[in-house]
Amino acid sequence: MPYLTTEDGTQIFYIDWGDGAPVLLSHGWPLNSDAWEASARFLAERGHRVVAHDRRGHGRSTRSWNGNDMDTYADDLACLVDRLDLSGLTLVGHSTGGGEVVRYVARHGSARVARMVLVSAVPPLMVHADDNPGGLPLDVFDGIRAGEVANRSQLYRDLADGPFFGHNRSGAIAQGTRDAFWSQGLASGTHNAHECIAAFSATDFRKDLAAIDVPVLVIHGDDDQIVPFEISGRLSAQLIPDARLVVYAGGAHGLPDTARERLHADLLAFIGE
Repeated sequence: MPYLTTEDGTQIFYIDWGDGAPVLLSHGWPLNSDAWEASARFLAERGHRVVAHDRRGHGRSTRSWNGNDMDTYADDLACLVDRLDLSGLTLVGHSTGGGEVVRYVARHGSARVARMVLVSAVPPLMVHADDNPGGLPLDVFDGIRAGEVANRSQLYRDLADGPFFGHNRSGAIAQGTRDAFWSQGLASGTHNAHECIAAFSATDFRKDLAAIDVPVLVIHGDDDQIVPFEISGRLSAQLIPDARLVVYAGGAHGLPDTARERLHADLLAFIGE
């Protein structure tokens, strides 16, 4: 299996499929690159080189004690992009991965990047602050941290069976899909997953978004119970110069599974422009 080693010795697992214009897929918390496997195959079969990695502390990558923050995630991503010499790149980030790709451009520039897609992404800032009055209360994220410490297996089961896919709305999400979320979650390191909660909830991306200088497609469901649309997708589209916003009516958080065909069509149309 392919790995790269970062400057601090962390090994990052990745896939590199197909040939053509490159697309890099960045996953959400507490998942790994397998969360993108259907999209990766879809895009590779249609003439794209698809790269997806397991963020440090997740999946098959090193469960490092340090570096579980957005700056380091972005630097790890830069290491991967440089190692594979990717250019003309489309960055696609789901949830926490959306924050990762935004911070990558803020720290490393857009010289290698042609466009970006943010799917149910955490920017601009999830947690409530004096200058972010619409954000979610800190208690929400403290509750997730408490669940991670007390019984993270049950936490991931509850998220999968409830708000992540909107199963609590419709009861229509397949058991296998929910089980995949649970098993991927348990493949993360508990310390890494715990620290990542602060990374995705308390990192302020507002200045990062305003400085983006490539075309951006923002995709968000308006019934996202994990990263609510009104505090994330809508605001990101307002802060990014000339961003295009696509709202999935009734869409849940886990769009790569719950709205797969529509998402694939939207990705392919945008990448092909």
